[in-house]
Amino acid sequence: MSVMNATRFFIAILSVTILISFSGCHQKFPKVNYEMGIFPDSVMNIEGLNSKYDDYNMDLEASTINSLQTAVFSSNRQSNGGEFDLVHGIFWYSFGQTTGTFRFGGEMSTDPFLDNLTSAFNTSGNNFGPFRFFNSANGLEYMAAATDVPGSGLDILYTSYIPVYTKIPEIADPVAASAFNTPANDAYLSLSAKLDTAYFCSDRSGDFDIYMSVKPASLDLDEWFTSATASTSVIDSLQSSSNEKCPHVFGRYMIFASDRPGGSGGYDLYCSVFSSGKWSAPVNLGPRINSSANEYRPVIGWDNFYENLFVIYSSDRNGGKGGYDLYFTGIVLPLK
Repeated sequence: MSVMNATRFFIAILSVTILISFSGCHQKFPKVNYEMGIFPDSVMNIEGLNSKYDDYNMDLEASTINSLQTAVFSSNRQSNGGEFDLVHGIFWYSFGQTTGTFRFGGEMSTDPFLDNLTSAFNTSGNNFGPFRFFNSANGLEYMAAATDVPGSGLDILYTSYIPVYTKIPEIADPVAASAFNTPANDAYLSLSAKLDTAYFCSDRSGDFDIYMSVKPASLDLDEWFTSATASTSVIDSLQSSSNEKCPHVFGRYMIFASDRPGGSGGYDLYCSVFSSGKWSAPVNLGPRINSSANEYRPVIGWDNFYENLFVIYSSDRNGGKGGYDLYFTGIVLPLK
């Protein structure tokens, strides 16, 4: 047999052997039953972040949310139930495209950058409502929070810094966002997607209401924040004789907490939709999310690979680790 014929014979035998091997194994690849993930509608305690003390006011990372997320929130664990400080941890989730199984967890973490960032805000008083965002106009990240200021109640303070790339950036001392502060309690800043409208709550008129302020076109963000008290107005469609607190804006949706009559008990979470130039009458998020206890400071999160949104909020309902705990659940907007 010539070398060429022998080579052809070997290739033919090898090909048959490979075909027999594959046909005998009946190998099948896993079937993808879900093109995108789904955040479940069950309400889950973020156990790894919670303690027997009060843990609430979570913020989400300024960048796009992936399966691993850093979280900054308020807790009085460091003072054994005394004043509230900003602390941080991580939570993660995964979704099986074959089985539809959702996995979720969280834990406190060590992060030199977040250690520096939270320490810059923590004082001997209370620190609430951390809010982080990215300003594409100057390439800086920002964080704001409400801090006890002697003689002025809660004031909104903020700082900015270079995003974390290869080294930990320096964190400047927070300064007052004077545009929104008064001698009353002013807290829980949130901004529109274009960073041109601010939302926050204040008890400057007696009880807590949600206010808005529009950035003058001639000012950049820092000039706006540090200007003399800006023109603000209460959002009449959200107002009641009770308290409206902790607004969080996501696109054309706003969710907030209120102890108005008609809820499940204590503070409930509500949603309003911006349409035709105004905010709609708020809708209660219902008994799946609200309880007979207090639900507080909701924030909406999203992931490009999931078909619905999620919301994280605080509640002192039964079954937690103690005081207020942080909870996670999927949500679909608009509400049906």
